[in-house]
Amino acid sequence: MKAQRIHSWGGDLKLEEVADPIPGRDEVLVMVEACGVGLTVLNCIRGDLGNNPSDLPRTPGHEIVGRIVATGANADPRRLGERIVAYFYLFCGQCRHCIAGEENLCENLSGFLGVNRDGGYAEMVSLPEGNAVPCPDTVDAAAATVIPDAVATPVHVVDRTSIGKGKRVVVIGAGGGVGVHMVQVARLHGADVIGLDLQGPKLDYLDEVLKVPAIDSSDFARTQLPSSWANQADVIIDLVGTAASTEWALSRLSSGGRVALLTTFREAAFNASQRDMVLSELSVVGSRYANRQQVQVAASLVAGGDVQPVVGATAALGEVQGLHEKLLSGTLIGRGAMVAG
Repeated sequence: MKAQRIHSWGGDLKLEEVADPIPGRDEVLVMVEACGVGLTVLNCIRGDLGNNPSDLPRTPGHEIVGRIVATGANADPRRLGERIVAYFYLFCGQCRHCIAGEENLCENLSGFLGVNRDGGYAEMVSLPEGNAVPCPDTVDAAAATVIPDAVATPVHVVDRTSIGKGKRVVVIGAGGGVGVHMVQVARLHGADVIGLDLQGPKLDYLDEVLKVPAIDSSDFARTQLPSSWANQADVIIDLVGTAASTEWALSRLSSGGRVALLTTFREAAFNASQRDMVLSELSVVGSRYANRQQVQVAASLVAGGDVQPVVGATAALGEVQGLHEKLLSGTLIGRGAMVAG
């Protein structure tokens, strides 16, 4: 089969002919229909989520949509032909967190799809059966790539921050792959939502297409929230992850407010006043991916039309590097998708 491979962390993709994967005893073989392309996959390729030389060469891509075409000896044969999306984390299924349905907090995590085992930039991929989450047949393949990460992550954020009716919510980086879905999921839960991003097409898309009030955040020193909000918000979701974005978020919280952090940049840090946090009872909350049940919720939201998938561009397997270039230039609205065929 054909696959895009890297031979060094941070290296270039190379389209190669490789052996067809063979599913292990507890695995399923998936024919790939599409694979999402977002900033996380670039972080994976760069080695930010793991850079062990023994894991190379590697096929990246974790936001997989496909159909099960073979099962290992211990996998359920009734799943043959089932449409699935892939769960990103390689969880153990046996620790206290996994048993509680908190696979994103697995104590024996063996890594990540597309980092520690081959991912979806290929015609086929083998997955642990538990990482194959059912996906409705009614959703277009490219659109479905937003389900396992770009929509599931916001579903988890809502749980972490108690977003609900009447809450004033700000999403920093709202024009990106997670952001354009985060604003929708927050609004679906009854929140009043404002999106922040850089001036340009992303800001226009938020305002004109998603009908989300949008504010330019190119200079946080000048970024103000509406006077009707008293320049404050109840929940601010930081998808940018710089000191400037997080410190701005903390400065704009109302009493009892929460900042949710989702980025994992190694050197990123911020300053916070303990006094201010105590007197205003503020919280900084880390939000780590999603659990499998939340991926299923995400699938239902997309299939039911409650969340509009935003896929700004698609490409064939051999042309996926072009999507990476759009991501790096900041011109891609929402997610990209590699589409088979």
